[in-house]
Amino acid sequence: MPPPPRLCGMATADTGVETDDPYAALREHVERITHLRDAAGLLNWDQQVTMPEGGSPARAKQLSTLSGRTHDLLTEDRVADLLDACEAADLTDEQRAVCREIRREHERATSVPSDLVSRHAEASSEAQQVWQNAKADADFESFAPTLDHLRELRVERADHIDPEAPAYETLYEDNMPTLPLETVERVFETLREELPPLVAELRESGTELARPFEGQTFSEEEQAALNEAAAEFLGYDWDRGRLDASPHPFTSGTQFDARITTRYKPEDPLDALTATIHEYGHASYQLGLPQDEYGVPLGSARFEVHESQSRFWENHVGRTRAFWEEFLPTFREHLSGVEDLTVDEAYEAANRIYPENRIRVEADELTYHMHILLRHDVEREYLDGDLPVEAVPTRWNELMDEYLGVTPENDAEGCLQDIHWTTRFGGFPSYTVGSVLAAQLTAAMREDVDVEGCIRDRAFDRLREWMTEHVHSHGQRYEADELIEVATGEPLTAEHFLEYAEEKFGELYGL
Repeated sequence: MPPPPRLCGMATADTGVETDDPYAALREHVERITHLRDAAGLLNWDQQVTMPEGGSPARAKQLSTLSGRTHDLLTEDRVADLLDACEAADLTDEQRAVCREIRREHERATSVPSDLVSRHAEASSEAQQVWQNAKADADFESFAPTLDHLRELRVERADHIDPEAPAYETLYEDNMPTLPLETVERVFETLREELPPLVAELRESGTELARPFEGQTFSEEEQAALNEAAAEFLGYDWDRGRLDASPHPFTSGTQFDARITTRYKPEDPLDALTATIHEYGHASYQLGLPQDEYGVPLGSARFEVHESQSRFWENHVGRTRAFWEEFLPTFREHLSGVEDLTVDEAYEAANRIYPENRIRVEADELTYHMHILLRHDVEREYLDGDLPVEAVPTRWNELMDEYLGVTPENDAEGCLQDIHWTTRFGGFPSYTVGSVLAAQLTAAMREDVDVEGCIRDRAFDRLREWMTEHVHSHGQRYEADELIEVATGEPLTAEHFLEYAEEKFGELYGL
């Protein structure tokens, strides 16, 4: 799970910077507000990782105050004056990109009252504990009033921004403002057409891949040691990060401090391992951003492409045979009862298709996208007023049966399984976009780098360097659709993902 999209904002007018250099004044404003936002991010990390449950009321107030204050600073009249002055100044392309990003956020934010921002921040913080309790009890009814309150706040925000547009479209743009929804919908339609027949063919092949961990359990202590070793194996910079456990894996931080979390299932050591590698990918993006541009958009990640980085490391590195050829000795060293595990068994276990699975974060690489389409449909109906909150579990279960042929046994396996609605709506498409773009980036990378050879040589730095050069180093200089073309030479397309899936899984299942 990537860091939430971060709005850049302005500091106070009293900065000591002469206004005859409007860009310098604007930059200092942005830097100071970014520092406040990143402090709020650390409070959020603490709430999910180390804060005692009783701290929630105070934390909600703290985050609400920070959110309201940064919104006030972002919407100051002086911001528009500085942006207008910059428009007439002689700026570089990079500086103009900074102004473009700030203007977009400023104009959007000025539509939204400050008290609404504060109310949502407080409600969001309080909702996280309500969600955790509801999920633990598999009780959607106890979460429904909180969810409906969050929906009301987000729809109110959407109406302030664009009262004529459907709420879902506006909130989608909060998450992915520079990758048009129609582009994503086009990719989704291709996947709707192509993935179900492929999954059906795999299911009907009669091939059974290895399940080497059935009947075993693995302690959290040994899994934690394994996942630390995996992060070390990939080259995680411990001087600028840490690994912890949380109810839902996520990444938080900057190019100076990018922290990751995972979670442990006693019966499945691959669940935590793939989550750790996934979050490592998010952290590699954060840590690869230009350090001298920290605080401004040139030093900020593109949320629209963030998931491609985690999916690249999780799927195109961590699920490859080459990875398991190299990593298996470390895996055996840290877990008991796997002394006889072979490369083939580990590779097959990491790539087995299991459409009967009900949990998105535990889904296989192909059926995962059916989970995303389900959430996309439910969110759209709920936000646009076509689905009352009490009907969410039923609609969720209907779509899971339609897309995956299974039905959740309870709400915890169904509409309570994700934390995302406590913080935002409209962000789920980024996960499928990430997988599609990861395959496209890998195809482009192969023009310059022997990807499998680097994995076998444990030369993961070469893979990071390619991503840094083609993605990370640009920050937000380019809008997402342009960045994709700069990095890969073509617009976003599902073609590379489908080719990759057909080749990889066709070989595994003997098609």
